[in-house]
Amino acid sequence: MLARVKSRTAQYNNPSKTARSEFRTNSKLLYYNIFALAYSASLSLAQPIMVNSSWTKNHVEYLLSHSPIPSGNSKSLSIVYPPCDTQTMSSFSLEGRKKIIMSLAQFRPEKDHAKQILALAKLFETHPEYKEQGVRLVLIGSSRNAADEARVVALRSLVNELELDGSIEFIVNASYDVVLSWLAGASIGTNTMVDEHFGINVVEFMAAAITHGEPMDNFLHIGYHATDPTSFAEAFHQALSLPAPEALAMRKRARALAVERFSTEGFEKGWAQGWEFVVRSVKS
Repeated sequence: MLARVKSRTAQYNNPSKTARSEFRTNSKLLYYNIFALAYSASLSLAQPIMVNSSWTKNHVEYLLSHSPIPSGNSKSLSIVYPPCDTQTMSSFSLEGRKKIIMSLAQFRPEKDHAKQILALAKLFETHPEYKEQGVRLVLIGSSRNAADEARVVALRSLVNELELDGSIEFIVNASYDVVLSWLAGASIGTNTMVDEHFGINVVEFMAAAITHGEPMDNFLHIGYHATDPTSFAEAFHQALSLPAPEALAMRKRARALAVERFSTEGFEKGWAQGWEFVVRSVKS
């Protein structure tokens, strides 16, 4: 985040008005640096520290290394993945999936749904056969307020502008059962948020055995990584063109990892180890 502000890159959390102004940029950098200093100092006083992903772990380790308070807390830093309900989704069939690219995320600005729409347009531009084959993008997510509703309207306008009305579907505020039905039938999942601490939607894709593409390498190689509409379109193409045996093998790997790493049992074990550390520290 600091790097983006320093480079004066306009984004959802760095308005163009701020990015264009040297004074606003420097003021924001000062505020962020003071906040980071306070955050790193508080981390230095905590033991143990449990984080929810490798991305968060790297971020916390960086903050600890720049803390004004000397600390050996990095030694007590451990990853404890949040518990995810993988049991239901891991029962879905691995075969018979439809040519559906599924997005599962709230309609918030940082989720960057527009990139997914542009990626599908790019896919159809470079591989028009997929449009003829009926490949579809389904965007499922909740709308919290008027701002989110306006965002959905803008996304629908983009779909209309790109003439993709018959290839993209919006499902807003879907029930959990509806979400499960789409997870059971889709073949590809996509996530376009950058710097996400823990993408539970990606875990759900994995448990449901959906090949996924995402911007960050939070997991083992059981999907594709992309950064812009062009690379996402290429990832979609690679996933859609996978020979059936390879696609099945990837789904099996993803499901096995989700069940092993993100289960309730795994979370309880990691939490218990952290608590034991606290008890030992108190006794000593």
